[in-house]
Amino acid sequence: MTAPTRTARAAATEDPHRPRLRAVLIGLCVTEITSWGILYYAFPVLAGAIEDDTGWSPPATTAAFSAALIVAAVGGIPLGRVLDRRGPHAAMTLGSVLATVAVIAVAAAPNIWCFTAAWLLAGAAMTAVLYQPAFVALTRWNAPNHVPALTTVTLVAGLAGTVFAPLTATLADHLSWRGVYLVLALILAGVTIPVHAVILRRPWPKAPAPAPAPDAARAHANAGTRSVVRSRPFVLLVLSLTIACFAMYAVMINLVPLLTERGASTTLAAWALGLGGVGQVAGRLGYAALARSTSVRTRTTWVLTTAAATTIVLAFVPGPVWLLISVAVLAGTARGITTLLQATAIPDRWGTASYGALSGILAAPIMAASALAPFAGAALAEPLGGYPHMFAVLAVLAVAGTLLALGSIPTTDPEKQ
Repeated sequence: MTAPTRTARAAATEDPHRPRLRAVLIGLCVTEITSWGILYYAFPVLAGAIEDDTGWSPPATTAAFSAALIVAAVGGIPLGRVLDRRGPHAAMTLGSVLATVAVIAVAAAPNIWCFTAAWLLAGAAMTAVLYQPAFVALTRWNAPNHVPALTTVTLVAGLAGTVFAPLTATLADHLSWRGVYLVLALILAGVTIPVHAVILRRPWPKAPAPAPAPDAARAHANAGTRSVVRSRPFVLLVLSLTIACFAMYAVMINLVPLLTERGASTTLAAWALGLGGVGQVAGRLGYAALARSTSVRTRTTWVLTTAAATTIVLAFVPGPVWLLISVAVLAGTARGITTLLQATAIPDRWGTASYGALSGILAAPIMAASALAPFAGAALAEPLGGYPHMFAVLAVLAVAGTLLALGSIPTTDPEKQ
């Protein structure tokens, strides 16, 4: 009777902040699903209504949205250094305020230039409220057991489209697109500003000291941020994930036209895209077990190889449709795991000391590539003679990304190989 009591007391003594850490995780789950749902997933639902009401061309409105994603990517680099030093409280709280102002500006935009400027402002806000600062917060506060927290927040945020796309569509049945964005701005302000202001107001722990270097490779792995960024493994990691994510997002966005060219109805192709989202959630659910049972090199190679293999099948196998849908689900699974693969890539290789700065540099080209992927994929389809040929090009890129990942491990430590 007394032994368990002592054990429980000892555990409580060792981790006195666990209840507050749980509140941080729950709060970030709420704010991430809200921020992603409003800043990202609402636009595809409202794009047609915006174009019909204003007469702005689809390329112009979509370019404004993509520009926001590129701003978010570039802004992550300087923000990462700030997050390492000061933590996420001020950045995410002010980012929520800026996001609210940006969404109101989008709703009020009188012309395409103001609309674009509002989305550029939204891009700056995305830098401070989407995955990167949340990942930094959960990694520093939960290290070294940060994988379950990262898995949870990406799992919940992965449902943002499931929640906010139907909500946006329902609002659009009763309001103009401007009215919808004003309602969404109220939701964004009411949820994210107070939650970020309250739950993130806690001491920011000092960066952990580098581990002792038993050999030259480990010493290099624990070097400063500048040395890591210039290292061959980091460069290969950036190239690998940028190329792989470009291919993955181009596959996702162009899956419906590919399947319709293969003989599927538009409705069935849309279901395939939706089931790919289910696969994405399932992949994230299984990541913690994958991380426990595999080395960094093994799981990185396995996930990127799976993504490449599914792209090859979609490019070269004409049917039957049920097989292509099954492959689309598997592709979604690989895409879902890749989000966590990116989130854990820095601590898995170089520790958490400079996680914010390094993850910002890593995320910038990946987000930019993801923003350009839909346009590049569609632009390549016509000159290449159709979507199957375009998918063949994406398959080559996916294979290249996988091969580059083999050199992204900075140590000879067998546990990481």
